[in-house]
Amino acid sequence: MGGESMNLCKLLFLLLGCVTLGYSVTDPNDLKILLDFQKGLENPELLKWPAKGDDPCGPPLWPHVFCSNGRVTQIQVQNMGLKGSLPQNFNQLSKLYNIGLQRNNFTGKLPTFKGLSELEFAFLDYNNFDTIPSDFFVGLSSIRVLALDGNPLNESTGWSLPSELADSVQLTNLSASSSNLAGSLPDFLGSMQSLSNLRLSYNRLYGEIPASFGKSLMSTLLLNNQEGGGMSGPIDVIASMTSLSQLWLHGNSFSGKIPENIGDLSLLRDLNLNGNKLAGLVPQSLADMQLDNLDLNNNQLMGPVPNFKAGKVSYESNPFCQSEPGAECAPEVNALLDFLGGVNYPSILTSQWSGNDPCQGPWLGLNCDSYSKVSVINLLRHNLTGTLSPSIAKLDSLIQIGLGGNSLIGTIPTNFTNLNSLRLLDVSGNNLGPPLPKFRNSVKLVVDGNPLLDGGNQTHQTPASASNPPPEKSPPSPSTMPFSPPSPTSSSNTIQRKTPRTKLVIVGGILAGSLLAIVLIALSLYCCFKKRKESSNPPSSIVVHPRDPSDPDNIVKIAFSNNTIRSLSTQTGTSSASNTSSLTENSSLVDSGNVVISVQVLRKVTDNFSQKNQLGSGGFGIVYKGELDDGTKIAVKRMEAGVMGSKAGGEFQAEIAVLSKVRHRHLVSLLGYSIEGSERLLVYEYMPQVMGKITTKVDVFSYGVVLMELLTGLVALDEERSEESRYLAEWFWRIKSSKEKLMAAIDPALNVDEETFESISTIAELAGHCTSRDPNHRPDMGHAVNVLGPLVEKWKPVNDESEDFYGIDYNQPLPQMLKVWQDADSTGLSYTSLSDSKGSIPARPAGFAESFTSADGR
Repeated sequence: MGGESMNLCKLLFLLLGCVTLGYSVTDPNDLKILLDFQKGLENPELLKWPAKGDDPCGPPLWPHVFCSNGRVTQIQVQNMGLKGSLPQNFNQLSKLYNIGLQRNNFTGKLPTFKGLSELEFAFLDYNNFDTIPSDFFVGLSSIRVLALDGNPLNESTGWSLPSELADSVQLTNLSASSSNLAGSLPDFLGSMQSLSNLRLSYNRLYGEIPASFGKSLMSTLLLNNQEGGGMSGPIDVIASMTSLSQLWLHGNSFSGKIPENIGDLSLLRDLNLNGNKLAGLVPQSLADMQLDNLDLNNNQLMGPVPNFKAGKVSYESNPFCQSEPGAECAPEVNALLDFLGGVNYPSILTSQWSGNDPCQGPWLGLNCDSYSKVSVINLLRHNLTGTLSPSIAKLDSLIQIGLGGNSLIGTIPTNFTNLNSLRLLDVSGNNLGPPLPKFRNSVKLVVDGNPLLDGGNQTHQTPASASNPPPEKSPPSPSTMPFSPPSPTSSSNTIQRKTPRTKLVIVGGILAGSLLAIVLIALSLYCCFKKRKESSNPPSSIVVHPRDPSDPDNIVKIAFSNNTIRSLSTQTGTSSASNTSSLTENSSLVDSGNVVISVQVLRKVTDNFSQKNQLGSGGFGIVYKGELDDGTKIAVKRMEAGVMGSKAGGEFQAEIAVLSKVRHRHLVSLLGYSIEGSERLLVYEYMPQVMGKITTKVDVFSYGVVLMELLTGLVALDEERSEESRYLAEWFWRIKSSKEKLMAAIDPALNVDEETFESISTIAELAGHCTSRDPNHRPDMGHAVNVLGPLVEKWKPVNDESEDFYGIDYNQPLPQMLKVWQDADSTGLSYTSLSDSKGSIPARPAGFAESFTSADGR
């Protein structure tokens, strides 16, 4: 009996030993790695691991460690506040299949995970790992979930997803937002059929969404808020991703149209396209989608606002034609939108064409007639691509179409021949092909430089002869055309090619022309000799008046005489070295190029200042239009007698002094003036395309542009700058809300620091308000004074020597200081620093109106 008890005891001890052995034996290498992990922590006590003697696989098991057959399979220490680094031999835990290190403060280099073939879940997100090894993803054949979000990996250079990741065929969730991921989106991600959730927001990705994504089964795709302009290109591929339920693409530079078949995404519930460059109409299929959230803000979407069915929808800051959902666009706007669609919605136009009236607002490249109908499309050399829309034929008031120097393809729509008012169609320098429509004789057709049109060796049609008069609404004369086509080379309405016989005719024409030239030269010499003999009593004098100092060949000639009728005429032409001017003894000329014109002449050409010729009025007086004997139109600005105080008279003299020196292609030229008795009149070029709706808000816009020029050191328009920044106001609007972009745009001469940047931001915001597209949203100049006044007080000079030099008391309010500056100008004080200004506004001379108090609102 005793022997049996002894044997039973031995058996029990043996079984107990086997069980103990099963729990306590941990792989020595695994134990070493765990101890290295513990040693790398600054606060290992948070783990509550025993200091020594115990086995990680127990009993008892170490906290946060899980084992199987003596091998470590899991480490779960998420959100414990651990600090430190990981051992670089971490991948030797070869049986590890789940690791949770997220939301701690691990730092340093991530160890490679190469060879962890049994690892299925790796949560490494929201730590401070700063480097990821290039072989990290090699051999992760079983990985299903990989999270790297919120780690500043390779911060200086960025990193990219390697091709080895494509071998992880079981991967369902990949998340690496805010981890400095850079480069283009790998094509292989779209071919990973198991991949369901891809979150790569807030990185440095660029380029297009790969076409392979169209076959993906992803339900979540987050690519929003990429740095440096972000991803770009069209988003057509997303319409094929039918498993999507959440799609975030906001904060990028995607362009083109929203795909028409986006409604096929029946599972989609959350769509965010905010802050891109998407253009065109909102597809009806999108409006009909039963979305929980839809964000279309800050794009270039056009046309009407549809009636959306989404639970929560926003579409602010888009150039829709109407603000109310369901309201239709005007027919002219619809035709122009079709044209934009044909040329692929170029951003230079979509950013300018807004509202429901092409004759109001900044519709770039369009001019309107007196009936507020579009009469001119002038988009020469605007890098347009695509095709010509037949909808242009619906603009039946078109007189001129200028689309030369672009990259248009296709054909000229046949229905363009239905434009009864059309006088000029310039499509030269494109890639248009046959057939060529048959236009009327009155249409000048310019097709040179289109290789597909009979080899591109083309002449063009000429305007109608006297037997074919223009339509009832007479278009502007050739001298006022906004673009100049090549000179006609054919007198018929057919497109011709040069043949050997034609060449003989040309040679004969050259010989005949040479003989004719000799005859004309002889006649000219005779006329000159005769003129010289009669010069002792000239009937009239001519002043040659350049429109622009940079273009001396573009001139206006003003002829006048001193007889009782005081005739006056003007002519636009080309100057030459012999084009000199002489004045009669009784005529006076002020500031080189300004003619004193008799009031009698101006009364005659304005029909005695008839009300029917009135163009507008203001505090200064009334502006009238007049027509000279040769048909040239002028604008006469007449001061009211009631404002003939000393101040008004000084302002009149100052305006003559300023306008005589200002020469710019965007400013009308001052042709002359008149001072007789109480009359004060200025004579300008008449601009026939002006809509006649000028208000003080135009001055506010200009003031905003001046502020932008002062801040950036750039001119308002510079053809040599890139297309994106060519128009200062448009470019400044895009960058002013970003601190980094605004800081980079500031003129280096300002030496901006953090303290001054706050004031500059205030000025930038004011400039943005002043240049608002809607004039009603622009502030009054009084508001500008209120905004800038405190900045003057804040930044007034404190150096007494400086104050004495300029003679200004900076303790005065801003309006009083302006008055001092004005008085200083009248005494001849100049500031040499202004001579280096790159802006477009000249220095204000003595007597010029104070900007904020002038009676005429100048």
